[in-house]
Amino acid sequence: MSRLIAGAIAASMALAPSLASAADAARGKELWEARCTGCHSLDANRVGPLHKGVFGREAGTAPGFSYSPALKNAGPTWGETTLDKWLAGPSQFVPGSRMGFSVGEATDRGDIIAYLKSVSGR
Repeated sequence: MSRLIAGAIAASMALAPSLASAADAARGKELWEARCTGCHSLDANRVGPLHKGVFGREAGTAPGFSYSPALKNAGPTWGETTLDKWLAGPSQFVPGSRMGFSVGEATDRGDIIAYLKSVSGR
């Protein structure tokens, strides 16, 4: 039985990269434009920091943006895993952060992350 469980875990881990690559950046752009542009822009800081280049950038380091102390000192680098956790629950991922919006659906988060990755040149 334990071999069966170990095999299932190994198989799910092997599928993880293909599931991540199955995200739809075009749909992510639509979602980002509908849900994120009230506070964010690709090219300029607004209520939230600019998003172009966010993928691969250390949290709290967009030039010229005034971050909460919590996010400024949090230290993660934005990638698929960290952005997914952030979008799922910003205040749970970084207590004391100021972003009050989350994306509940994992598929929506994955698509938004794929879009952000595409505009970050990564």
